Amino acid sequence: MKSAVNEVELHHQYKEHIFKVMENEPYAQFLGIKLLEIGEGTAVAELNVTDNMINSHGTVHGAVTFAIADYVFAAACNSYGKTAVGLSTTVNYMAAGQKSSRLRATAVEEKKNHKMGWYKINVESNGELIATMEALAYRKSDYFVPLDK
Repeated sequence: MKSAVNEVELHHQYKEHIFKVMENEPYAQFLGIKLLEIGEGTAVAELNVTDNMINSHGTVHGAVTFAIADYVFAAACNSYGKTAVGLSTTVNYMAAGQKSSRLRATAVEEKKNHKMGWYKINVESNGELIATMEALAYRKSDYFVPLDK
């Protein structure tokens, strides 16, 4: 019989490693997203909006807003060192992000079990809530941090 893994302890033991793995995500680096915090089922990141992130109406492209929300979702659901992937997301766009603004996204775990995790994400533009996301993650059986055997 397998012994249960204490994921909270695993998070604290490997927090720096987990942070580095998530910080080095290639697409986030390409966009310029900066991971600020990672906690037990939580994450915070920021992105300075550049001119190439603007849509035809002069506001932040919805794909950019989605990208930072998806990124903190990924960081939060992988924060225990267990490999997790997104299954579904629902995004609500409430306001337009503004040119030359700073986007800040925060993910919070609502609940998790050994196979699934549920998350709520807020995205702000210069302090104004512009989007929310509800997200569901599938938690695979493997870990990307060492497990003591």
